[in-house]
Amino acid sequence: MAAHGKADRTPAQADGTAVAGRIADAVDGLAELWTAAAAEASVRLSAHQLRALHALEAEPGANLTLLAERLEAGLPTVSRLCDRLEAAGLLLREPAPHNRREIQLWLTAHGRDVLAEVAQLRSQALTEVVSGMTADDRAALERGLLAFVATLTGGG
Repeated sequence: MAAHGKADRTPAQADGTAVAGRIADAVDGLAELWTAAAAEASVRLSAHQLRALHALEAEPGANLTLLAERLEAGLPTVSRLCDRLEAAGLLLREPAPHNRREIQLWLTAHGRDVLAEVAQLRSQALTEVVSGMTADDRAALERGLLAFVATLTGGG
């Protein structure tokens, strides 16, 4: 009897594990590219601040509780984060019309501009990398990513 572990894997499982490792390396590289591009923006934002702005872009008028859920963070942490974003002119706090004790969070025009700038810088950085690939490699990457997303979302 073979010992459990690598010897029990089918060739497809072993290949899947190897591919998953290479994808993880690529994702790490993309994360570094994303972070470096964001660091070039006119306003320096931490990863948490950027996530908060993206969450508020997706859910304008969210309250602190909802933002804390989206960020998977505690209310005191998110409140301090919002203090810093508000001080930087990126976020506005307003009483909710239906309950004046509840505070709604909104991106300011400056906050939206900073997010647009970060997105543009990231797109530029990614375009530079992809432009360095051959046409065949770009097409293969696109096919692979489409298949990955389709499988991930149950469409493939």
